Amino acid sequence: MEGLARANSLFALDLYRALSASNSEGNLFFSPLSISAALSMVYLGARGDTAEEMAKVLSFSSVSDVHAHFETLTSTINSPSASYILKLANRLYGEKTFSFLPEYLDSTLKLYHADLQAVDFIGASDDSRQLINKWVEEQTESKIKDLLKPGTVTGMTRLVLVTAIYFKGNWLHIFKARDTKEMPFKINQNESRPVEMMYQKKMFLFRYIPEYELQVLELPYKQEVSMLILLPNETQDGSDPLLKLESELTLDKLLDWTKKEMSRRMDIRVHLPKFKLEVESSLSKILQEMAQLSEWKAQDCGISEAAKDTSMLPLKYDQMKVSQETGSEANIGFRHALMPSYLGSSEASEGSIFKFPDADRVCTDLDFGF
Repeated sequence: MEGLARANSLFALDLYRALSASNSEGNLFFSPLSISAALSMVYLGARGDTAEEMAKVLSFSSVSDVHAHFETLTSTINSPSASYILKLANRLYGEKTFSFLPEYLDSTLKLYHADLQAVDFIGASDDSRQLINKWVEEQTESKIKDLLKPGTVTGMTRLVLVTAIYFKGNWLHIFKARDTKEMPFKINQNESRPVEMMYQKKMFLFRYIPEYELQVLELPYKQEVSMLILLPNETQDGSDPLLKLESELTLDKLLDWTKKEMSRRMDIRVHLPKFKLEVESSLSKILQEMAQLSEWKAQDCGISEAAKDTSMLPLKYDQMKVSQETGSEANIGFRHALMPSYLGSSEASEGSIFKFPDADRVCTDLDFGF
């Protein structure tokens, strides 16, 4: 599973750069694992050039038995824990009159634990949309509602692949309410705003990397899960230190910077903004640019024989919605839709990078944000 973890991490960084470039001013929060898992279910049915292009963008080219490893990863993530809740859920929603290949449905159920629910996209697309939203809401403990907005599912839709991740953990060292005070939070070199800032002084794993002027802090949840925070020092020339860090960030550097054996347990004063992030976006354009892929060729489709009756089968990557509260819950909903072309087409202080959970670096990055 190590090969899959590295592939997912490479994809996470590539996607991070693409999202950051498209949103240089706002907050960024996404789950690379949920996106990778959903795309992998699409990849499971891909053939020919499409499969090669998807393998390249997902960094799967050198990974053998990708789907078997994803099954192991999904089972590991969904293993019960007494101190935190972490679950990854997948489901397919298919048009009831559309004929899907039994081998594809068998594989998604076996390898991704994703069963198919037949719905009436043609005759009752909005009812189907609400049904999908209800499932996502249930999987995320009501934290994500209305993932799919009216009009995002239409009579053209034939298959929707949905992935939801839910995480709830408790800090090993609790931030006490009495220590939370309003303080300035530096958004960039020139702008600050007042926020509720949590505080505690405890022994934490910490590392300073002088050549990159970078602080790396690990904030543990109970059991083996932790949040990693990468905080660059302020620059002397007035440039944005976060942008500089992003330009230098690679997977090998990230793995080196976050090695436990290179960190020291130190008495650290931690000021962490008390925040709630809710981000909603469409990833269609970004993912298609990354993959240099705008259409899924019918001859490359291993999902349905019916697809061969169309000249092209456009693939729409869409609708990511995430919600995060400091130290408590993270929730992600993500969906993909397939629409036959003959029915038309559709188009903690200063800014820092954090990622979590980090289950002893066994699995992969679930969330990235700043």
